[in-house]
Amino acid sequence: MRLASRMSILPPSGTIGMLEIARRMEKEGKTIIHLEVGEPDFDTPSHIKTAAMRALEEGFVKYTESKGLPELRSAIASRVKEKSSCSVDVDEVIVTPGAKHAIFCALLALLEPGDEVVITSPTWPTYKDIVRFTGGAPREVPLSQDYSLDEEAIKEAICEKTRMVILNSPNNPTGGVISREEMKAVVDLAVDHGFYIMSDEIYDDLTYDGFKQTSILSFEEARDISVLIHGFSKSYAMTGWRIGYAVAPREVVNAMSKIQQNTTTCAASFVQKAALEALRGPQDFIEEMRREYDRRRRALVKALNEIDGVHCPTPKGAFYVFPDISAYVKDSETFVERLLKEKGVCVTPGKAFGLGGEGHIRISYAASMESILEGVKRIRELLLSMGGR
Repeated sequence: MRLASRMSILPPSGTIGMLEIARRMEKEGKTIIHLEVGEPDFDTPSHIKTAAMRALEEGFVKYTESKGLPELRSAIASRVKEKSSCSVDVDEVIVTPGAKHAIFCALLALLEPGDEVVITSPTWPTYKDIVRFTGGAPREVPLSQDYSLDEEAIKEAICEKTRMVILNSPNNPTGGVISREEMKAVVDLAVDHGFYIMSDEIYDDLTYDGFKQTSILSFEEARDISVLIHGFSKSYAMTGWRIGYAVAPREVVNAMSKIQQNTTTCAASFVQKAALEALRGPQDFIEEMRREYDRRRRALVKALNEIDGVHCPTPKGAFYVFPDISAYVKDSETFVERLLKEKGVCVTPGKAFGLGGEGHIRISYAASMESILEGVKRIRELLLSMGGR
């Protein structure tokens, strides 16, 4: 069978690839410690699930507007104003089946073949893959050693072909964050050079050590050149519900809506009701979850840095660490496969995250403390057995 040539652009997911190998091993009766998937290990709060069940029982199972339920978009606009002080009209909000689909629609709506997109790296691979799929050209810019934004590197990467800069803070895979001052520098560059900013802020509720993420929409001058990406997966433990959203200028949202009309039509109706309850209902769950992640973060970073030759910066957001194990490992893919088969621990190879990723592994601490500490113990055993120091 001959597939379309564009399919060669999309590589398989490094994280999902490892997960699938792990699942096969589990079917063979082996016990695996899962530290690879970026998915909260908490259950969706009961009041959110109840709202979905109520919608189903009441027969709320039909199509909605392609952009999403007006009341949900209004609630999203209110939440955005709460976080950024930016007033948003409901027509500037689109609800999508997952934040990933919002990214796809926005890039498809804004990029022409040959347009360059500056992406800080290490980075979530989906950004680069979708840019390439639309015909654009990703241009990776390395983060600083502590995973903060390198303003000079951004400046050097900008050229006449630059159409967009993609920011992700807190960052996947590093847990690094972008300060208000760093974000303002990118906004100033965008205004001066006339490019868009896509800001993926899906982890903004999960920050530590007193850091508070600044939304791109906090800057008035960014209002007409920004696409804010967000969703419910991380803050409300709703990964499998597939519900996300974007906030952008009206003409961009209208273009994204046309793409959604011709692909998914709309997000699932009863899931939108659940998302509405997530925003309107009690919010204490988020803080409880954040505190537990913080506890795990501290223990994980401490345990990793106690391994001779391993360096793990302390992340200020999300639920990942990205330790440097290059003193032992040159090929992260080979290492994580060996770690899985010999020690039963599943992590993601740093190579999957692009520039600056090789020699690292991504470990998710969206897992129990017991699993995290046992996983690090086994990582330590394998590294020390390999030598390399």
